[in-house]
Order: sequence, then structure tokens, then C-alpha cells
Amino acid sequence: MREFTVPSLVTAPQVGGLADVVFEHAAEQPERIALGRKGADGRWRDVTAAAFRDEVLALAKGLLAQGVRFGDRVAIMSRTRYEWTLFDFALWTIGAQPVPVYPTSSPEQVFWILLDADVTACVVEHEDHAMTIGSVIDRLPRLARLWQLDAGAVRTLGAAGEAVADEVVHRHRMALTPASPASVIYTSGTTGRPKGCVLTHANFMAEADNVLARYEGVFRSRPGDEPATLLFLPLAHVFGRMVQVAAVRGRVKLGHQPQLTAAALLPDLRAFRPTFVLAVPYVFEKIFDTARRAAESEGRGGPFEKAVEVAVRYAEAVEERAFGTGPGPGAALRVRHQVFDRLVYARLREALGGRVRHAMSGGSAMDRRLGLFLAGAGVTVFEGYGLTETTGAATANPPERTRFGTVGQPVPGTTVYIADDGEVWLHGGQVFAGYLGDPRATAAALRNGWLATGDLGGLDADGYLTITGRKKEILVTSGGKSVSPLPLEERVRAHPLVSHCVVVGNDRPYIAALVTVDMEAVAHWLRMRGRPLPDPAVLVRDPELEAEVRRAVVAANTSVSQAESIRAFRILGGQFTEEHGLLTPSLKLRRKAVEKAYAREVEALYRGG
Repeated sequence: MREFTVPSLVTAPQVGGLADVVFEHAAEQPERIALGRKGADGRWRDVTAAAFRDEVLALAKGLLAQGVRFGDRVAIMSRTRYEWTLFDFALWTIGAQPVPVYPTSSPEQVFWILLDADVTACVVEHEDHAMTIGSVIDRLPRLARLWQLDAGAVRTLGAAGEAVADEVVHRHRMALTPASPASVIYTSGTTGRPKGCVLTHANFMAEADNVLARYEGVFRSRPGDEPATLLFLPLAHVFGRMVQVAAVRGRVKLGHQPQLTAAALLPDLRAFRPTFVLAVPYVFEKIFDTARRAAESEGRGGPFEKAVEVAVRYAEAVEERAFGTGPGPGAALRVRHQVFDRLVYARLREALGGRVRHAMSGGSAMDRRLGLFLAGAGVTVFEGYGLTETTGAATANPPERTRFGTVGQPVPGTTVYIADDGEVWLHGGQVFAGYLGDPRATAAALRNGWLATGDLGGLDADGYLTITGRKKEILVTSGGKSVSPLPLEERVRAHPLVSHCVVVGNDRPYIAALVTVDMEAVAHWLRMRGRPLPDPAVLVRDPELEAEVRRAVVAANTSVSQAESIRAFRILGGQFTEEHGLLTPSLKLRRKAVEKAYAREVEALYRGG
């Protein structure tokens, strides 16, 4: 199939902007719990729709009093927290445009975004961020204001705006149209300098409202539950922003968690008890790996693996029934599934707070087997696909017919088209307006309203999309064989000891790979064998570890021809990290940076050393 369309489920608003729902919801249901806010004492407190409206209005007044004007761009550099959502809606209330900045950005990255976006004011989380801004402020003559959240920015601005009349704020809000720019979000910059995507209020509305209309039924654990989600994705990323907007528009109680570590996240999942979560595959992988290691440490490794196999077989049978290719789980399988549900699967669901039965994953590909296991364990993950340029999801698996291993069908209001060269093109109301100040890049990306994504993929007979790689990342060996590295890398990464895999081989005689290992998983693996954790320089030459990674490579090679297979690999002692410039803030590989940083190791792969 070359093209597939799913009609829109909503009518696009003709007037207004994103902040209007804050005031409408407060007028309709002032006492409804709109958000949860974690205090300094660690306790969660409810925030009503009316209270949130009042905070947004007070902050909007303060921003006006401090000189922020309609159309101004204001940067926000912070981790995910309640105040970010507050600032977003206050800025939208007065027609300003938030520009998100990753809190881990370097001074030069911050400088480029603030300069390119012509930012006039900036909100930072703490003193370290303020110092980062301070190191480049002399090169930013338009930057006139800096507020620090941990230094009482909300309180200070609220006091500054006390003399501003409500009508002044509402005049600004009423001047907005859906076509007005809402935010400038910068791409991750995997292949070059980040570009600013101009996303309009209409883009966010089309994306959020269609997703809400299609998935509203799975936001609750059970009929009658009040829907709630805990947001731990970075709000600097378009996925997190889309979740935030959809939650507020869809009356889903929203909480914030700034840390992705298990030690911080798991207690808040238990305390907040979301009914639905949205995450990247990394989070689901960590939950699974933690559960497996816990079982092995307790001497239950064998039963856990049996439980995994039963869950996968059960979910496969359900999937086959949904697509009319099988009768569903048989009686014996259902009995075994019920037994393991009490012994294993319930523990996993409890780790997510106890109420989550559905989730959404995006940002990168999820392993099909992991998706099947989670579904069999009672948490169906709807994998999707999108870009900054599409305001988040462009495709997602439908709730009633999830095809694991694909990124689903177009979200309502979207068309997917596969070009002659295999490139994925997208069309819909969520497709961005263009790159800020870059007409050449905009013309290259947008073709008569179609977004040429740069991703390669295919549509099956039912309109489900599978992503197979990036056009710019296709490797061509010296023998002329074209190889997409992504499928190979994902299959190697499926091994529990592997953290990252980078396939190389451009203009080389064969395909090879650089592999990093998950040190937490390796430490557990060694403990289970009664072995201490050696120095990394010794570990990477460990014969047993090398044999485990070789198994992962051999398994990956079974899916490709001999010419496309990984012929050599090297285990690295270091890690690919954002701090070293080898990962983007959204955890995507910077391939060129990796190959440059490990140039000697790459050369050794082709010398046999």
C-alpha cells in the first residue's frame, strides 16, 4: 500500500487559542481536580480548575507588567515540573510564544536557540541554568528578562502584575487565532544544527483533539474512573508538550515528575496512581529489566521467563483474533495466564501505580516482543510515530487492533504516503508551519503541504506503518550494498546486557558494530555467576561477556542477507551519553559524533585488531 488516510474525528476550531480551555473549564467545573502538584514535603496536592485558572491569570498579568508583549518569544529552560505548564498557559494567554530549551543544553546550544528565536525573556529552573544563560548573555542583546523558578519567579511575577486589570489579559487572549504561532520547538539536531519548528495553536489543537477523540476510552482503567496521567517526559520535547496540552484540553488530571530514574519515578507512580502513561521505549525497557533482575535475585528467574513466554503467547493469540487470523487464547493458555497474572504480572502493574492498563510509546522503536509481553501482562502499549514537525504523533496503534512491532495507522485527520524511494510523507492539521527564518529548509521539508520526513518505511495492507530507517543514515559498503542500520541496531539492543549499538560500514568492505553494555545489567549478570565487577578495561575483553554480545549479533544477522550482516563488533568501555555529545536530549544517537569519538575503534574493526 502506498497511501492511507484516517478521517478527522473533530472539527477544527475557527477562533481562539490554547489558553481558552483553562478559562472555559474553570467556568464550567470550578471544583474539578485539574492537576496534581507535589510539594516540597513530597506530598501530592490537588489543584482545581478554578485555582489553576487563577494562577494562570495572575502570572499572565505579571508577564505583561514585566514587559512581555503579544508575539514575544520567551525561553523556558527547566526539567518537567508544574511551573512549566503554568508558564506555558500564561504565555499563551497573552499571545506570547514559549521556546523550550533542554535543561542539559550546553552554553553554545542555549546561545544558538535564544539567538535564532530572537528570545526577549527567559525562565530557568535554578542557579546553574541562570549561570549558563549568564555565560552567553553578552551575545544576546535582545534578552531583557531572566526569571528563576527556584528563586520564587512565580511569586515575584504575581506580585508585579497585581495592578494589571483582568480585561487587559483577556484582550490579548481574544486577539489570538488558531493560525497564531504557539511555540517554537527546536529539532534534536542529530544530523546538523537544530532548526526551530513553528507550531501554531491549530497544530496543537488538531493533534491533541484527534488523539483525545480516538483514545479517550483507554485513558481510564475502568469506566467511571477519573483519568489521570503522570508526565515524566521532558517538556522541552514535543511529545511531552503534546501530552500536556492534551491532558488540559481533555480534562485529564496531570502530574509532573522531573526524574526518569527508577528510584524517583516508581514512588511517585505509586503515590499519584495514574490511569494512563505516555513514555519512550527506554522507560518500558527499564521496568521490564528491573522486574527480571528482581526475579533472578530472588531465585525466580526460571518462573519469570516462563511467565514472559506465556504473556507473549497470550498477547499474540489476542492479536491474531483481532485481525481474524486465529481463535484467540486457548483454555490451557488462559489458565496458565491467570496463574502468572497473580504471581508476576500484578507486580509489574503495581510498579506503575496499580491502575495503568494502557500506555503510549513514541520517540523510538519498541521491540515487538517487549510490547507483546507488556500487553500479556495487562498493560497494552500503543506504539506511535511522529516528529517535532508533526506536533507529536502522526501515527499510533488503534486500541482495538494493536499490531505490535509497527507504529500503527495514521491518527485521525492524517494521511501517510510512501514515496517512490520509500520515504514517509505526512499530511494533516498537525503538520507545522515551517522552520523559523529558514525558507530553504522549509521548502525542502514541505511539498505542497506534505511533510517529507526523511524516514523510510512501508505500509501494510491494513495501513499500519513500519519505520525501517533514515534516508541520511543508509550505509553503502565499498561493494555497493545499501544497508539500513536501524533494524540491526534494534535487534542487538534487544539483548538485556546491551545498552547501545551503532552499526558502521559506509565505504567499508563489510558491516561492523560498536556496542556498549548496560553496566547495571552486567553487574547483576556477574553477581548471578558469583563474579565481581572488574575494571571496564578488563570487562570489555571478558570472554563470557563477548560470547553474550556475539549471541545478540548472530540473532540480529538472521534477519538480513550475508552482505548486510554484522561481521565484526567491539565492546566499548565507555557509554554513549548526552553529556559527551553522543546522544540527543531525547536519547537518539548522534552517529557522526559517535564515529568521530571512536574513530580508532572503528579502524580496528577493519584491521582485525
